[in-house]
Formats: sequence, structure tokens, C-alpha cells
Amino acid sequence: MTDETDAPDPPPGVGPHELRELELMLAGSKPAARFSDAMVARWIIPEDDFEPHVQAGRIIKRVVFEANPGSFDAISVYYALPGEEWRIDALQAIDEAIHSKLRPATEQDDIDTGRLLGYTEEEIATFLAWVAPHRPPQS
Repeated sequence: MTDETDAPDPPPGVGPHELRELELMLAGSKPAARFSDAMVARWIIPEDDFEPHVQAGRIIKRVVFEANPGSFDAISVYYALPGEEWRIDALQAIDEAIHSKLRPATEQDDIDTGRLLGYTEEEIATFLAWVAPHRPPQS
């Protein structure tokens, strides 16, 4: 697998929501967002931008901490529009299955995650084609 620092820039159509999650959610065109990182890098997650909308009830928030003995603890912050909280549950279930090593990540996880986050089928297909050369063989 290619190290992130060596990874090529994503092609057009991959990550079109990146840095626009809040804008798209407030416009009603993105039902959910997820941000994950090591706790030491929590500042990267735009919680301050989302918080006024969470407090006003326009966006639902869930924070999940993951202890990683011998490594950095992780945090995932999930957001959903009201009535779309089921997407947080589904995203969290995928993340927990993978992070707990119950099973490896699969292409289907990427498809399901993309749909849950509000990506179009075309955007998901573009992403899958981009990551395919770096995905370990599935059994």
C-alpha cells in the first residue's frame, strides 16, 4: 500500500465534499459527515465550525473515542442531519468492525460509506477506481 505522503493527488470526482461538509449539510445536500483522526490531531476536525449548528439542533453530533494501547488514541466525530441519525449508527458499525479487526475493510465498506455520506454512485465509482491499485487482495 502506498504511504499517504506518496499517494497521487486524487482525480476529479474524488473527495468533492472535502472541506465543504458543513456547507453541504446546511444546504441539505449532504446527510452525514465523518471525521476521524488521532486524538493528538483532534484540532484538524472542524468541531468549532459545526458546534453552533449542533447547539441549534440543525445537526446531530456523536463523538467516539478509541483507545489504542501502544499507539495514539483515536477519535471519530460523526454528524448527521436530523432524521438521518441512522447513518451515524451505520457508519459507526462499519468503523467498529474494521478498527476492532473483526474483519478487514472491503470495497463494499467503501460503497456503503460513500452512500451513507451522500456521495453519488458516479463519485463512489471514481473513488473505487482510484483506490483499487492500492487495495490489498480480498479473500
